[in-house]
Amino acid sequence: MKAIETITGPVSVLNRDDVDTDQIIPKQFLKRVERTGFGEFLFYDWAKEPDWDLPRNEILVAGRNFGCGSSREHAPWALEDYGFKAVVAPSFADIFYSNCTKIGLLPVELAAEDVQAIAQAGEAQVDLAEQEVRWPGGSASFEIDQETKRRLLEGLDDIGVTLQQADAIDRYEAERERGGPVTTALA
Repeated sequence: MKAIETITGPVSVLNRDDVDTDQIIPKQFLKRVERTGFGEFLFYDWAKEPDWDLPRNEILVAGRNFGCGSSREHAPWALEDYGFKAVVAPSFADIFYSNCTKIGLLPVELAAEDVQAIAQAGEAQVDLAEQEVRWPGGSASFEIDQETKRRLLEGLDDIGVTLQQADAIDRYEAERERGGPVTTALA
């Protein structure tokens, strides 16, 4: 996955609360396991509405409880494939939040009034290193687990984290093959 540090630009606004994962990517599109190609089906049912317009910006501003419902990984995949790199909302479903961070999509939780101010400003800068969102006329800090932050800043998914231990894993496996006592600890 790609490393994240700062995301700057216009925002796309989805002014709806309780957006569940089936609304993000409906179940009929979950027949594949690859992570690409889902963006064209993002908000599929809503995209049929005559006044629907969701620009392909890098920052999505959404309502409270975003990503609720089932735990499908396809929802963050669809958002990422559409072009989003960060989602700013007052709250997220826990599993959705975790699934986002595992693929390099940054969920940012801010107070509802800050989210509204960003939507009205129409542009923002999300600075992961500083844990701050800035927009014309304001700024707000956000919390993130430090290990999650490190992984996002370094562009490390679960496989990348494991590969950081490749030398220690190789030493462990070599000792096991020789049949001797295993003394190597993983760092």
